[in-house]
Amino acid sequence: MLAAIRCFFTARGYLEVETPIRIPAPAPEAHIDAVSSEDWFLQTSPELCMKRLLAAGYERIFQICKCFRRGERGRRHLTEFTMLEWYAAGSDYVDMMAATASLIRSVADSLGKGAHVVYDGHRIDLTGDWDRMTVSEAFDRFASLSLEQSLEMDRFDEVVALEIEPRLGFQRPVFLYDYPAALGSLARLRGDDPTVAERFELYIAGMELCNAFTELTDPAAQRVRFEKEEALRRAAGRTPYPSPEPFLEALPHMPASSGNALGVDRLAMLLADAGAIDQVVAFTPESL
Repeated sequence: MLAAIRCFFTARGYLEVETPIRIPAPAPEAHIDAVSSEDWFLQTSPELCMKRLLAAGYERIFQICKCFRRGERGRRHLTEFTMLEWYAAGSDYVDMMAATASLIRSVADSLGKGAHVVYDGHRIDLTGDWDRMTVSEAFDRFASLSLEQSLEMDRFDEVVALEIEPRLGFQRPVFLYDYPAALGSLARLRGDDPTVAERFELYIAGMELCNAFTELTDPAAQRVRFEKEEALRRAAGRTPYPSPEPFLEALPHMPASSGNALGVDRLAMLLADAGAIDQVVAFTPESL
């Protein structure tokens, strides 16, 4: 699977890069905790360093690396996991949806899966245009709370995980897109509708596989978002993070681009029809 991923990107002119796993300042996110390493941190994502490479002129890059998130352990979660992350200058989140579908179809085909994969008894069609659903539409169809209520009550992630995610992608993969602006993270807001961010997640057989954006390149707007997230972290009693100043300084030089972070272990689960992430890694934390 890893060889097929690398072949996909190198055939399309992407450069494989390697960035430090141990960093002084992760991107602040209210609900994600980095693992401390002395007075630095193990990366939760290679995002900040890879975007600095984009800003330095590397227009098409990818990386397969280890990431770490404290307290994340479950049937689909490990505290140490493998991430595929890639960026392409001159593209947006619609282009990235097409690239993501092409990647997964290519890898599935390389492994002899053909046009369909079977997961937990469900036969999922990988051909043609994959389904798309806005976050607003998903809440209207599946959620017990309105989108606005879930945001006001800080229950958005809970509702998505328990009520929406289990209903997505059992016949065809589904791109869930146009997240509320407040949950845009490092994504650009839509020019014709600034209430939503140009962000999507891909769901197959009720499992989230990736998180992607049209990238925000405005350093002032990004600084404000970081400050809001850091304030939420501190209010919740979480470990404070320093501001990632080198990233913010590089941001004005970053081209218009899109990026995607895909869970490699979860892709392995899908392609191996494995019900738990423990089945696709050589060692779980408990076995060490």
